[in-house]
Amino acid sequence: MTRRYKLWRAGAALFALINLAGAGYAAALGEALHLAVHVGLLLIGAAAYLAWRLALRGRQQNLLSAEQTDPRLEYLQQSVDAMALEVERIGEAQRFSDKLRVERGETSPLKKPQSD
Repeated sequence: MTRRYKLWRAGAALFALINLAGAGYAAALGEALHLAVHVGLLLIGAAAYLAWRLALRGRQQNLLSAEQTDPRLEYLQQSVDAMALEVERIGEAQRFSDKLRVERGETSPLKKPQSD
């Protein structure tokens, strides 16, 4: 936990305790409107805390999914690199065989000899 997280959590707990004590005090005095204000503040605080926790959980899940993506991307990059190397080898072999054909005076199987 970061220091900032601890401070916000302590502030939220203090906010809840103050409103809980205020609600108890208002109920003891029989002040319905005062009690309703403290109960409303407690509900708003609880809703804000839950929304904050859900957002925090969402960020943690995004970080986890990003960490899981890295090995897959690394594997994909290695696969693409391996295929590029193989394609280069095939091209080199094709150039070599074409060079040998030219030196021997052979024509390519795709090219037909021209007749006059």
